[in-house]
Amino acid sequence: MKNYLLTALLIFSVLPLAGCPYAYEPSAQIVPQHIKRMGLRPIRNETTFFGLEDKFTLRLQEEFTRGGQYPLVSKDTADGVIIADIKRFINEPVSYDENLVVQEKKMWVLVDIQFWDKVQNKILWQEPNLQGIHRFFVESRPGGISEEEAKEIIWDKLSRDIYRRTIEGFGSVTGELERKVPQGGPIGKEKISGQ
Repeated sequence: MKNYLLTALLIFSVLPLAGCPYAYEPSAQIVPQHIKRMGLRPIRNETTFFGLEDKFTLRLQEEFTRGGQYPLVSKDTADGVIIADIKRFINEPVSYDENLVVQEKKMWVLVDIQFWDKVQNKILWQEPNLQGIHRFFVESRPGGISEEEAKEIIWDKLSRDIYRRTIEGFGSVTGELERKVPQGGPIGKEKISGQ
């Protein structure tokens, strides 16, 4: 009798695990219905490299326009605003030839991103240190590209990541370091100053 009870107990404790064909997947956090128009605060360039924000802004506007669902409007008339700050820009050599001439470089851009719900005055999501990285051969090598072309590749990647994160769900985190959806309430004016 003891063996039957022990066997039944074992079967019923293992049975729920056997019938679990899929893993937990969190539900997507989509744009709230009250956000009909999206804007872009002028991108801040906190690096010493001049003009990075101009090309990045154009590329981000193109990405949202191509998506069609939320083309970017003026931040004054928007219900939700994308806030982007370029924090770091590094373009470093990674390989040399026998004469110590650079053959390959790695370009690396770090951007802090936030999405501000103007209607409810709170940050819906933020992603510090969103990375854009591209490793490329210099122009003098076969198949090499210029630094400007490498920047364009990075702006494309970052723009797609920001669009995906904003439109397709706040859970689709793309950065490499800290990432979160804030749990707090409204943001203070100091957080969004200089828009």
